[in-house]
Amino acid sequence: MIKRFAYTAIILLASNSALFACASCGCSIGSDWEDPTFSQEGGFKFDLKYDYLDQNKLMSGRSSISAATASNEGYEIEKYTKNEYITASLDYAFNDRFGLNFSLPYIIRDHSTLGVGPTNGTTPVSGGGSYNSKTTTIGDAKLIGRYLINEQHNLGIMVGLKFATGSHSLMGISTDSSDPTGTSATIDRGLQPGTGTTDAIAGIYYFHSLTGMSNIFTQVMYQSALNSSDSYRPGDVYNANIGVNYTGFKNIIPKLQLNAKYQNHDTGDNADPVNTGGLLTYLTPGVMVNFDKVTLYSSVQIPVYQYVNGVQLVPDYILSLGVRYSF
Repeated sequence: MIKRFAYTAIILLASNSALFACASCGCSIGSDWEDPTFSQEGGFKFDLKYDYLDQNKLMSGRSSISAATASNEGYEIEKYTKNEYITASLDYAFNDRFGLNFSLPYIIRDHSTLGVGPTNGTTPVSGGGSYNSKTTTIGDAKLIGRYLINEQHNLGIMVGLKFATGSHSLMGISTDSSDPTGTSATIDRGLQPGTGTTDAIAGIYYFHSLTGMSNIFTQVMYQSALNSSDSYRPGDVYNANIGVNYTGFKNIIPKLQLNAKYQNHDTGDNADPVNTGGLLTYLTPGVMVNFDKVTLYSSVQIPVYQYVNGVQLVPDYILSLGVRYSF
């Protein structure tokens, strides 16, 4: 069982935390949990995953903050950021030790900011740079390789790249009363579908059988931009995950994991170093249902601890649904 379970470690990385990279999204992390019943034989697997997260709560540090209080302290007030991600992933296993995974997200994002200046949380600030934006485009692709380094097939390493396939120059529409109707406004770099940078990804993972019907999984992952783009560099990201799956049922696999993510401040003249980065942890229950070559899965991330730098929007939960096909 351990050998079969360990085979799957990297695939969850190809569709998780780096996807939710926008600075004002509360540094959200992904919630996919890989299927422990995948065969260790080589071959292709296609995964289509949907994630929904609605950033609708302003936080400063560990506490909620009102728009009026934050605006009086000089912060930009973001009204909401509603996100939907549809991520397609193709995985190929050369053998029971080595494989590659390629993933590409499609991003649907509605965002509204009220600008900088006194506001009640609903009215845009005149002269404050308020705007609305609607994003519907591809994001940054990732290619990640995996290799199991021990004979027990339960300890592995991951190395990969995130590519600058998503745009980082999209425009929104100004809602500032001091601007002419229809004036374009630049979307914040942290809210663009792409960072404009090529990032290195590295990590390590470990599986262990607790009983004949349950397994524990731990993983640590690091992502860092190798360059800056137009005076912008996203903050380095550190992820740590631990979870358990129960395999005592025939086709249904309950799962529970604890996710933690720490992100440094973004840097550069076009970054917002004050209001980016933080530490977030989520408790993530979920379930997988297996039908021969097809697996359906779902999970929901529930915040356990949230600390954000400056003032940022965070979600109350993150919902994930997916389907996976082996061929």
